[in-house]
Amino acid sequence: MAVFASDALSSTAYATEEILIILALAGLSGSTLGLSIPIAIAIAILLAVVTISYRQTIYAYPNGGGAYIVARDNLGELPAQIAGAALLTDYILTVAVSVSSGVAQITSGIPDLLPYRVEIALIVIALITIVNLRGVRESGRIFAVPTYFFIGIMFMTLIIGFIRQATGDLVDVTGVEPVHAGTQALTLFLVLRAFSSGSAALTGIEAISNGITAFKEPRSRNAAVTLVWMSGILITLFLGITLLSRAIHAIPSETETVISQLGRTVYGEGSILYAATLVGTALILLMAANTSYADFPRLAALAAGDGFLPRQLTFRGGRLVFSWGIVVLAMFASLLVIVGDARTNALIPLYAIGVFLSFTISQVGMVIHLRRIGRIPPGEKVQGRETILEYDNHWKTKSFISGFGAVCTFIVMMVFAITKFTSGAWFVIVLIPTLVFVFFRIHSHYKRVARALSLQGKPVEIKRRTVQTIILVDDVHAETVRMVNFAKSVGDPWHAVHIGVNPDKVAIVRQKWEERIGEGELVIIPSPYRLLAEPLREYIEKLQAEQPDSFIHIILGHLAMPNFWEQALHQNTALVFNLALAGMENIAVTAVPYQIQDPDKKDVIDIA
Repeated sequence: MAVFASDALSSTAYATEEILIILALAGLSGSTLGLSIPIAIAIAILLAVVTISYRQTIYAYPNGGGAYIVARDNLGELPAQIAGAALLTDYILTVAVSVSSGVAQITSGIPDLLPYRVEIALIVIALITIVNLRGVRESGRIFAVPTYFFIGIMFMTLIIGFIRQATGDLVDVTGVEPVHAGTQALTLFLVLRAFSSGSAALTGIEAISNGITAFKEPRSRNAAVTLVWMSGILITLFLGITLLSRAIHAIPSETETVISQLGRTVYGEGSILYAATLVGTALILLMAANTSYADFPRLAALAAGDGFLPRQLTFRGGRLVFSWGIVVLAMFASLLVIVGDARTNALIPLYAIGVFLSFTISQVGMVIHLRRIGRIPPGEKVQGRETILEYDNHWKTKSFISGFGAVCTFIVMMVFAITKFTSGAWFVIVLIPTLVFVFFRIHSHYKRVARALSLQGKPVEIKRRTVQTIILVDDVHAETVRMVNFAKSVGDPWHAVHIGVNPDKVAIVRQKWEERIGEGELVIIPSPYRLLAEPLREYIEKLQAEQPDSFIHIILGHLAMPNFWEQALHQNTALVFNLALAGMENIAVTAVPYQIQDPDKKDVIDIA
């Protein structure tokens, strides 16, 4: 449970704060901030609805029922890629938001670190990335300690706080620098904006649906129980934090979080329990970022396996982790932290649209799934693409629940898109369709390559062809001798070519060739404009015109240095020629490395 709960529980740490910040725009009066309570109750009801709906998804897809899988199975490729783009965006933002919020807890306790919040966030992302690239076994145990510690310390804070309130011992928070925001009229638009901000509390639900395979058998039952417990704890904490924040008249601030204000007011600023509250909250927020390091590479690999993302994302590293996915996630999350200045109020507007879009698509997919089940004769089983379909007597009720959940999440998504549009939500609204377009372009490329490589319906002609071997010579030295020996060993007709970019060097190279090699033809290709690739391409095209059915074998020299920095000191023109010749047909390029050895070693160089 701890692995998945960290993502959801972390959202309680900033959801209440977002509500208060938005309502602060209408002034810091008690009546205005009192709206935080009904807004929190509405969000809690929405969370309960989505939880019930996703519980059905967990049982329907025991091998993992994230929005991408459900959409692909029931709605087709386009909705699946929309869900995939939304989720990938959300996972990146989860890292940026969670780490930024965790750093905010740290700087609340140590204000001197506030100017360095971006640097601290980047260091945390780098550390999490390194840990994930190394691979972590028994990650559940690692997550369990901070997760249960956070739950314990927050429940203790709420219980003590409410006891002090009941006895009249709870005072208002003091010494808080309020957030600087222009005052606006309290309108329905502002209330809806606060509601959408607080709805970020729901963002951890998708993680359980995606990670069913991480649970022990029976997986679906254990995942469903975890989801219900997690949602119950989440609702309790969210409502408790909101009520207690209202009781102490917590003030939205750019320098101190609501959690810090609660802990400081309940325990006292110098109390060890206050420090424990900040530590527990910071840990759960930082650990929540790690959930994305499991889900983002897995989803990216799934989309890449379907041909909608680069195939490299399907490759596992030596530690059996999707290394490319982890690196890509870290890079984009770090970029967001820098652009957003590690401020959650700058990143939240980008955050929840993708989440609620994936919620909506997943639940619509479940409606289609349940309607298909309703058409199956009782007692029969049908093998679907992702799961086995079997008649369910309660399919109508379940379909209604999923449909109602889809309507709710769609409304929240639209509210979020409208109320947060000018605050940055426009970027995600543009980004997701752009990503979907890119996904289908990549898919089109892979399909085109597959058609080009396919032999189906094509005549296959296997025969021996003439091979013309060309040795590219820049100078005549030990490396040249090795290339000549290799060409002679292959057994095909060969000759050498020198691109004459330096007229003064041409005569020297020709003289060295005659004196030190003494065999084979050396062709000089003039290059008055000091070009390398273009004259060679023209020469090869001429050879191909003379013998159109032949292969051209290019032999390149390559000085192999013992380390990277020494290699960088050389021109490495082999790469230039490889790129220039890659688009030509019937061309084979061989790089013959020459390892630079200790000069004291005596090498015997001959032409055999």
